[in-house]
Parts: sequence; structure tokens; C-alpha cells
Amino acid sequence: MKQYQKTLLIWLVFCLFIVSVWSYFSQNVAHTMDKPFSDVISSLEKGEIKEITVAGQQFSGEFKDGTRFRSTGERGEAILNALKKANQEFQTQYRFESEDAGGFWFFIAQWLPMILIMGILFFFMRQMQVGGGKAFSFGKSRARMVPETKDKITFASVAGVDECKQELEEIVQFLKDPKRFTKLGGRIPKGVLLMGPPGTGKTLLARAIAGEAGVPFFSIAGSDFVEMFVGVGASRVRDLFEQGKKNAPCIVFIDEIDAVGRQRGAGMGGGHDEREQTLNQLLVEMDGFESNEGVIIIAATNRPDVLDPAILRPGRFDRRVVVPRPDLLGREAIFKVHTKKVPLELDVNIEVLARSTPGMSGADIENLVNEAALIAARHDKEKVAMLDFEMAREKIMMGAERRTMVMAERELENTAHHEAGHALVSLLIGTEVDPVHKVTIIPRGHALGVTMSLPTEDRYSMTKTYAENQIAILLGGRIAEELSSGELTSGAGNDFEKASELARRMVCEWGMSIKMGPIVYGHKESEVFLGRDFSNGPEYSEQTAQEIDAEVRRLILEQYARARALLETHVVVLKKVARALLDYETLAGEEIKSLLAGNTLVREKPSFKIKTKENLEKERLNAASVTESAEEPLVVSV
Repeated sequence: MKQYQKTLLIWLVFCLFIVSVWSYFSQNVAHTMDKPFSDVISSLEKGEIKEITVAGQQFSGEFKDGTRFRSTGERGEAILNALKKANQEFQTQYRFESEDAGGFWFFIAQWLPMILIMGILFFFMRQMQVGGGKAFSFGKSRARMVPETKDKITFASVAGVDECKQELEEIVQFLKDPKRFTKLGGRIPKGVLLMGPPGTGKTLLARAIAGEAGVPFFSIAGSDFVEMFVGVGASRVRDLFEQGKKNAPCIVFIDEIDAVGRQRGAGMGGGHDEREQTLNQLLVEMDGFESNEGVIIIAATNRPDVLDPAILRPGRFDRRVVVPRPDLLGREAIFKVHTKKVPLELDVNIEVLARSTPGMSGADIENLVNEAALIAARHDKEKVAMLDFEMAREKIMMGAERRTMVMAERELENTAHHEAGHALVSLLIGTEVDPVHKVTIIPRGHALGVTMSLPTEDRYSMTKTYAENQIAILLGGRIAEELSSGELTSGAGNDFEKASELARRMVCEWGMSIKMGPIVYGHKESEVFLGRDFSNGPEYSEQTAQEIDAEVRRLILEQYARARALLETHVVVLKKVARALLDYETLAGEEIKSLLAGNTLVREKPSFKIKTKENLEKERLNAASVTESAEEPLVVSV
């Protein structure tokens, strides 16, 4: 139970206790009648009073019919004699109390409700004003100061982004030794913007700065600024910088700043935008009339294209650090960091793992190592082997196996020919392609089969030959289906989508069409920012659009004819590869090369294979016949 909940529970119990006490005494006060003192004396003499209490000049008590009374009169010798006489003749009970006693309980009964209400209001007002989640704190910044811990992250924990680390290490060094830089006329950067794809380590770098800086480090998400109340975002920005000034020198980290720093004037709803007001306040605080010396802003985003130009200018974000996906050496270093606490078998080769994971980010590699450890634990292993890493990589890149999926035999054969077509076209082209790593007809994810290719090196640009080869490989699956069964299926739909997109980018973006020339047509293929791009129309004429479509069609049909010619020439090998896939379900790239060379593939068949619809029906018929024969009576002739 949280501390706030415990405190609230204690207050509720206390309130219930007070209410009970007040209820007990207020009942007596509420049912008490005010009587003239002469009537009280008369009733006392008649024996109508059951008990009476005297507290100074206050007389209170109860009649024999149960009615309570109170009165005020002089306490003298006559009343004392009357009390004694009533006690002797009518057994009337009487007692004397100090004058303050009756007044105290009367005061409690009268004022307790007011005191209780004021106490409850005070409690809730106090709770509302304390803490980031309470009602009256919506204008306060939700930035959290990162505490120093034993397991803090440092730059030694970050791998694969050495240039980025160097840029950020200078910030830390400036905070520790500012004279080293200021003596040459330099000044500390006011802001650093970390840009890059998801999972590349932007937030991790910020956490490393927090561990290294030795100064207060505040962390807040961009979405924490904006609420449903107008003016809350700007108020939180002001409060954030007030906290920063009090703790200067300090670092403020804003994660996903695109939530609050989007380009102004691009909203689609019209009217005043609360986000714009928040952004304006952020711009003023970062570089306005008031100086915020010693407060360094570090922000992270994977959408720098949507940020407002005013926030990107020098004086606000002086440095823009691009955090890219790691290269080969970077992936190798990241693997070493994430496998430090993982017991590994001797066959695990970090360099091979790094080569087999091109394009993976740091988060992807961390996930791969974790998946490999889980696979090893699932098989009760003491250490993680290379096979576990390969299985984890295939699971991430191709999807989890769905061995229980039941397919018709005709569909399974069609899938085998489809995947064989992809693999065979790739091998027959030979150069400027990614080598085939593995082909499987085991359903994975949304796919009925998968052909997996692994680049031998990082590819930073794409040649025209490589792009054309990719289109031919994508079309190889449909061509193989046509050659095997003559039927057209929807299984190649995703291949056509990828091939069409690649061909269109060749024509419209990369200038790989002689007819269309080195011109960019339309916007570059990237994420759309609706507020800015929604109303933009095509930047070329209808005639140009027709010419673009014609060029895209020409590119695809040329590669279709090329792939068809290759497969028609090697149709026997195509059938051999498809048959091997049906027998073994999964083939390595080297095994397909061996079949292409004319060799016969001999290896142990898998013990558990995908069940076709026909095989499942046979098993059910066999099981039913065995059950019937077991139920027949045994007849013995003599």
C-alpha cells in the first residue's frame, strides 16, 4: 500500500471515531429541553425527576418519563435542601460537577462538527498541494530528479556509438571543469538534441550522462507538459526552469520532445493550440531575456522532421547529435556489453553474431540476447549456445514457428515451390544479392513460408543492379507457382507490394530511370506529418504521372521476364528444391547450392512435420478403425 493511501486510511478511521463520539454527545444535546428554573424546582418537589446534575449554575437531568432537561439558576441552600428531600422521598439521584465539566461537553457537542469539517478540509488541501499527482499541482513540473544509485549507468555501459559519446562527454567535462573551455572564449552548449531511429540508445545516453555528470539531473517526458487544462503546459515549463535555476548547474532531459516541440501553425483543428503555447514558453525559457545559465537541456526524438525550426536554431539546441544504428564493430561491442552476465558456451562467436545481424539497433540486439537466454532456459541448459542465438535471430526476423497449423497438401506444395523460386533466382543471379541463409515452409508469423537472406556486410547505399536483382527475387515466387501448377494465388501479394514500392522509388527518388532522368518526383518516401503534408498535392502533371507509372511497369515486367527465363532453364532444379523442402521443411543456403550443383541431399528427416489436411484425416480414420477392432468380441471356434 502506498504512503498516500496509508495516510488517507488513518484519517478515515480517525474521522469515524470523532463522528461516533460527537454522535453520542449530540444525541443528548439534541433531545434536551430548556426548562425554567421554577419548573425544575416544582418538578423536584413533586418527585417527577429521576436524576439531576448540578454544575455551578447549570442544572441538567432526566425526568422519570425519559425526557431530558436543562436549566440555569442560583445554587443556594434552598436548592440543596430540595435535592436532599427529593432523594429521601422519591429516590431522586443527584450529583455535583465542577462548573467547567458541563460547559466542556456542551462546547464539544456544539463545535465538534465544525472542527471536524475544517480538519478534513485542511487535510485534503495539504495533500493536494504536495506531490506531482495531486489536484493543485497540475501547474507544477513533473520532472523527476534522478537519484544516485550503486548500479548507475555510465558511458562504459554504452557501446556502438563512440562519436555520440564523445560529443556528450564534452558536456560532462564542461560541468566538471568549465575553465578548461571558457579560457579560450568558449561557452557551454545550452542544449543538445539526440536524433535517431528507435532503439539506438538515445535515452540510454542520457542516463549515462546522469551517471557521469555529478550534478543534479532532471528527467521528464515531452507528453508530461501538455494536459487538458489551458495554460498548464506553459506553467510546467516555467516551473521546470525554476527548479533548474535553484539546482544550477544541472541537466534537464526531455524525452520524446516531438510531443511538445512540433512545428507551429501545422495543426488541423484550427483555433489556439495548447501545445503551441507550451512550445512558445519553452522557446523563451531556453533563450529569452532571462538567463538560465547552468541549465543544460538534452532532448531526444526519432522525428526531427516535425520539430519547429525555432527550437532547432543555435542558442537553443546548439548541438544535434545523430545516433545511428550501429555498424559491424558497434554491434560487436553491443553484443559484448549485453552478454557480460550471460553464461556462454565455447562455440559462441560474437563476431559471427555481429555479422549476421545487419541493421539491428542496440535494443534489437538486447532483445536477441534475452530471447537466446530464454530459449536455452526452456531446454534446461546451463549455458547459452550458438544454436540458441540462431534460433532467437530467426524468431525475431522471421517470426515464431506455427507447427500446429494444418494446411491442405496442395497449398503446402505451392508454398514449397514459391519459396524455392525466391531462393533459386537469388542463387542463379549470383552477384549483387544478399546470400540465401535459410528457406523454410514452416509457417512463421503471418507468412506460410520464409526465405531468409543475410547481407555479408553493412549496406549504406543501394546500386541500380542490386535494386533490380531484388525485384527479380521478389517475383521469383509467383513465377515458380505458375511453372509448377499453372495457378495464380494470393501468396505473392506482399512480394508484389515490395517490388512495386522499390521500382517506384527507383524512378521517383533515386533517378535510376533514363527516361525520367535524375529528378525527384513528389515527396521523399518518409513518415507523413499530417498537419504539414495533408493538404499537399502532387508536384507533377497528369502526363508525368502516366510516364512514371509506365516506367515502374517497365522495370517490373523486365525483371519478371528475367526471373522467368532463369527458372524455366532450371525447372528440374526448382522441383528438386521444392521436393527437398517438403521432405525436410527447412533448408540452409549451402544445401540449396548443393542441389543446384546436381548433388543429392541426404540427411535425417525431422521427427515432427507439419500435418496436412489429408494426413490428419488419415490419422483420424486409422484411429477410428483401431478403436472399432478393439471393441469387436473375440470369437473362438471349437
